Amino acid sequence: MTVPSAAPARNRRGRWIEEWDPEDETFWREKGARIARRNLLLSVLCEHIGFSVWTLWSVMVLFMGPEYGLTPADKFLLTSVVTLVGAVVRVPYTYAVAVFGGRNWTIVSACLLLVPTVAAFVVMEPGTSFTTFLLVGLLAGVGGGNFASSMTNINAFFPLRRKGWALGLNAGGGNLGVPVIQLVALAIIGAHGGPRVLLGVYIPLVLLAAALAALHMDNIASVRNDTGAARDAAKDAHTWIMAFLYTGTFGSFIGYGFAFGQVLQSEFGRTPLQAACVTFVGPLLGSLIRPVGGRLADRYGGARITLWNFVAMAGATGAVVAASVQRSLPLFTAAFIALFVLTGLGNGSTYKMIPGIFQAKAVARGLRGEEASSYGRRLSGASMGLIGAVGALGGVGINLALRQSFLTRGSGTGAFVAFLAFYGVCFAVTWAVYLRGTAPRSRTVAAAEPQPGPAYAEV
Repeated sequence: MTVPSAAPARNRRGRWIEEWDPEDETFWREKGARIARRNLLLSVLCEHIGFSVWTLWSVMVLFMGPEYGLTPADKFLLTSVVTLVGAVVRVPYTYAVAVFGGRNWTIVSACLLLVPTVAAFVVMEPGTSFTTFLLVGLLAGVGGGNFASSMTNINAFFPLRRKGWALGLNAGGGNLGVPVIQLVALAIIGAHGGPRVLLGVYIPLVLLAAALAALHMDNIASVRNDTGAARDAAKDAHTWIMAFLYTGTFGSFIGYGFAFGQVLQSEFGRTPLQAACVTFVGPLLGSLIRPVGGRLADRYGGARITLWNFVAMAGATGAVVAASVQRSLPLFTAAFIALFVLTGLGNGSTYKMIPGIFQAKAVARGLRGEEASSYGRRLSGASMGLIGAVGALGGVGINLALRQSFLTRGSGTGAFVAFLAFYGVCFAVTWAVYLRGTAPRSRTVAAAEPQPGPAYAEV
């Protein structure tokens, strides 16, 4: 068998791989795995810094005291608009990979992170208007887009049998940007370094990430701009079903990442340092466990893991509600951290489901071998932008719901009751679409992911 070439073409500027077939085990063993892992490592780094910049304001607002003139409602609104922009830009970021190439867009998207960090460095001082903070916060949303382009790019590098692990590791490493910036802020601002020192640390890191991507990442030539794929993905009901479920997992993760410290301050009277000492734990554990969710989904089926994960999330949210009503800080903190862990686990399992669903649809259409794999990669890559964008909007909903709950009730209890009900709906949708029914399926299709029925347990 002839092994596909993985050498960059000489007639293109940049590092372009003209032939890429990760499903070919010989190619994967001899060349593909090494190249894919190198790109995965650098993708994680760039996405990690993107997440840190995106969630920058979740840390900054904790240390913006009375001299800044912001109310708790103002702070929830500020973090909501940052989350919103991060969700919206995920759609164009997804398709930018096909237009410019995964390596090329990683360089561009990393450099774009300089805009919000430099702008925040300039305006971060008492006396700045709330409107200015909102506008600068909007700029930080570009960091949220890095996730979508990174996941689309890495999806093309790995074979189906390894996507759960690879996508989980890529996303988990990126998600670590949330607790890391909280820890760095705790170390710098807690030592009276000030917000500007924190921003000054990240500016050279952004430049380093862009330089490493330019030197060591690759573009895959076969990942072409395909508006037909985007259209087909948007028409497929599974894209929107998975977007809804991803709202329950990642939307919760990013929403709680922005809100946890503010809730501790507003409801339990924690100081900025007291809140910052706790807030990083949940996102840290939730990020670290995300690859585990992908691995479990590879082994037992994403639908099964996702289903029971929503049950556990509902249970943890119930404990948060009880703690909020009783004003029990220890119970609230423990339950909230458990909820973070479960969001990370669910992130891994839901994202594993996506490529398998479209691979199974390819098999159902009679496609086989590389033709089926190419079809699956084409639609799953296109759908990831939509799913990631809609999922991130869950973070906006969480912050707006908490803002309204504090305005009307003086606590977050009402919002958490609503979240509990939402996880119940997610459980019902997962069961109804992916685990209910009796339609017979071949083992090949079942192992991939797909149509309603018991075989969906293997998704």
